[in-house]
Amino acid sequence: MSALRGLRGLRGLRGVRGGLSRSAWVVSGAVIALVLTACSSGPEKPKPAQLAPVAALMGTTLAWSSQVGASHAMLAPRAVSGRVFAAGGSGTVVALDAATGKDVWRLNLAQPIAVGVGSDGDLAAVITRSNDLVTIREGKEIWRVRLPARSFTAPLVAGKRVFVLTADRTVRAFDGQTGARLWVQSRPAEPLVLSQGGALIAVGDTLVAGLAGRLVGLNPLNGSIRWDAPVATSRGTNEVERLVDVVGPVSRVGNSVCARAYSAAVACIDAGGGTVAWARPAQGTTGVHGDDRLVFGTESDGRVLAWQRTSGESGWQVDRLKHRGLTAPMAVGRVVALGDSLGLVHLLSREDGTEMTRLTADGSAILVAPVLAGDALVVQTRNGGVFAWRPQ
Repeated sequence: MSALRGLRGLRGLRGVRGGLSRSAWVVSGAVIALVLTACSSGPEKPKPAQLAPVAALMGTTLAWSSQVGASHAMLAPRAVSGRVFAAGGSGTVVALDAATGKDVWRLNLAQPIAVGVGSDGDLAAVITRSNDLVTIREGKEIWRVRLPARSFTAPLVAGKRVFVLTADRTVRAFDGQTGARLWVQSRPAEPLVLSQGGALIAVGDTLVAGLAGRLVGLNPLNGSIRWDAPVATSRGTNEVERLVDVVGPVSRVGNSVCARAYSAAVACIDAGGGTVAWARPAQGTTGVHGDDRLVFGTESDGRVLAWQRTSGESGWQVDRLKHRGLTAPMAVGRVVALGDSLGLVHLLSREDGTEMTRLTADGSAILVAPVLAGDALVVQTRNGGVFAWRPQ
């Protein structure tokens, strides 16, 4: 592992002075994988598991599809108030009718979009590659603010405010009507920052943010810290091994918030007071989702796991999707839905992981977890297709 020494000299890690206010370094999960591969003399990258013929134990129908342009892993659709908000990397932001897929409005910002979309159903927010936080209402730009640091997490629009988690591990709050800055809450920055979407959600009257390997409860009115709970603790002998950023999405049921720390652990926390209910070692790199009984996640090798929400004990495990580049899961109805890097959407039984059916979009990779829009399951592909299926 000598290649990990002198980490700041590695190709693939970029200093972002001027992009992060405290000069942290940005590293992607792909770079970490490349570094670890370079440090070993092991076999070639495993091939994706071959799939058995589709089970087709449930019927689905494609309800509608739309197009927003080529996308990337930090452009996740958002479904709220009967609309699906989506963005393409080249600058298109769209609100689609969740029932029909027709445009409610569409706007081209004419500049690349880095992160999005956040919305409360009225106001939508994205962040451009130039670090501009841009808000949109009914297809018209309302205001924009230049952020002092990059962001990899979609803005949260809630309570007539827009909250942003930037890569220097700072949470910023802005007035939703004017863009005026309301408060800033900062935490010490580690040398490395994961270039992957993190955690930023509202739980009752508390704003919950993932800061390094911890979930922190903030007062949304002034940014003061209400509680601070660990998901995982940094360990290891180098900066890559100590990187334990919380990754999104997270699973919330009432005050129970369950989250994953990158390649370290999954934990459930009571957001009422910040008490850790349980934490379990886990090697996944994407977020989790669940219901009031189970929490679901995918490991970095493609195993799909379920944990008991109250205790963290194992529920079930599926091995047949290994090495297929799985997204985070989405629990909906009686199934768990997840996409893969080969363009398929897998629907598994929530009870035991049995395959229920398999869906195909446009053949390009599905990079982020599916979302639920009414009774429709919605995914967005690398090629920018937005697809919605309904059960028959």
